[in-house]
Amino acid sequence: MKIVVLSGSKVGSKTKTAMDYTVKAIHDKYPDADVTTIDLAEYDVQFSDGRNYLEYEGDTKYVAKTIMETDAIMIGTPIFQASIPATLKNIFDLLPVNAFRNKVVSMIVTAGSPKHFLIAEQQLKPILTYMKAQIVGTYVFIEEKDFYRKEITNDDVLFRIDRLVEDTVKLTETFTKIREAKEAAYNF
Repeated sequence: MKIVVLSGSKVGSKTKTAMDYTVKAIHDKYPDADVTTIDLAEYDVQFSDGRNYLEYEGDTKYVAKTIMETDAIMIGTPIFQASIPATLKNIFDLLPVNAFRNKVVSMIVTAGSPKHFLIAEQQLKPILTYMKAQIVGTYVFIEEKDFYRKEITNDDVLFRIDRLVEDTVKLTETFTKIREAKEAAYNF
């Protein structure tokens, strides 16, 4: 199973901290999973101009192609000004409309205020649904108070990330089995 862990911002440390813990949780519980970490702060991704994602070069092509070739995506995003960052939205814009068909997508959201907990529901989930993702029903919301010196200090948050990892893997396995059974029924 291929899993992409995407840290969707070029600035800040909280989302990266949460995604680093997520990668560790995947490796600890599912050592056979093929995990690729994409931290957008480490890549020079062009703004989408409407081309097919395979026509881009360099980091832009690598990021888009890696996402397209995965089975599951765990997206980490901060909330800035009551919205997702432009860097993450640009990734969605680079990909085709059906980019997430047959992919399971889960979310980890970091925010400075508890008032931003619905941004995932009102902004991120509609985009993912439009792109045909199988979305893990729950997401992990982490507030500023849950971090101290670039570490997550709230044990409940760590538990919820562990559970999200498990839900993402199990849902991916389930949908893969369903898809394989459906394809086998066609007898091609």
